[in-house]
Amino acid sequence: MEAVYYTLNILMIVFTFLPKVPHQHWIFRIASFGKIHLTVFQVFILLFGFLYLEPTYYFIVAQLILSITIAHNIKILYPYVALRNKKVITDCDDFISIISVNVYQFNKEYHLLIDLIAKYQPDILLTLESNKDWEHALEKIEDNYPNYKKVALENTYGMHFYTKLEIEDLKVNYFISDDIPSIAAKIKTNNGIPFMFYGIHPPPASPTEESNSKEKDGELLSIAKTVKKQTLPTVVIGDFNSVAWSRITKMFTKISGLKDARKGRGFISTFPAKYRFFKIPLDLIYHSNNIKVRTIKTLESINSDHLPLYVDFCIDQTKPTSHNISSNLMQEANELIIEGRKEESDNR
Repeated sequence: MEAVYYTLNILMIVFTFLPKVPHQHWIFRIASFGKIHLTVFQVFILLFGFLYLEPTYYFIVAQLILSITIAHNIKILYPYVALRNKKVITDCDDFISIISVNVYQFNKEYHLLIDLIAKYQPDILLTLESNKDWEHALEKIEDNYPNYKKVALENTYGMHFYTKLEIEDLKVNYFISDDIPSIAAKIKTNNGIPFMFYGIHPPPASPTEESNSKEKDGELLSIAKTVKKQTLPTVVIGDFNSVAWSRITKMFTKISGLKDARKGRGFISTFPAKYRFFKIPLDLIYHSNNIKVRTIKTLESINSDHLPLYVDFCIDQTKPTSHNISSNLMQEANELIIEGRKEESDNR
């Protein structure tokens, strides 16, 4: 029993601090995704030790180190506790709603998404992993969504954008690779207020996909640099294939100057959709400080491996707060972008 305890203790500590290693191989990145579950498991190990093991010197040291590790994780996760955000928006009357959903390219239950759209009537719809089959299926919504951009791909990185709102400008960017698109659109609200929308889906680092995070890191930081130059209210949404507390997402936040809409609202986990107690928040939304988020939540399953993400917000027309970025951070970001552009995928 002692051997099991000490083995698990060591593993939990290693998994906690492994993502701090500045290496882009998936082995060093994957542990960030399970931080919520890791912390819960660490608490169980701590309690198990107190209940079943003798308080020897080594046991006390091990429990102390484990306690420090748990405290470290709680400090990282605490900003997302749902009890912290009690603000109610009362000074807006022009809310914009978005549904962002990774449809899972091989999912054929098209009607589930179409029914979901009919139920919630979002102003903007972003689909990820959507190919030609999905494009044909979604033609049914085009009467209600006359403005759209279709980027149908068969490599699981297709992207479709639909909106009821007026589009002033729209561009499909390929920052890192010519088969990884992102969408940038300048949109007007019903009250005529312009804002920027970015839809993204960088490739993940995992044992089954990309062996490292170079492309993902480069994509996220390219978008962050683009957003940094924006003067309009801005929303970035999509399947980040990253969690909010990962090193690269924190860099994205610092450079872009955007806020994490989840903070104070809960984890709002989206993947994997079928496993309630093992879900992690991969589908994220960030926004400038002149955007006020009213609602952020997951919606009903459409038989994808991701749950749809719903958000609605209004725009405060005050100017965004400027922010300064250290030259070292920008240099690191530029180097990571260059590395991402040089990387060639063996899986697409």
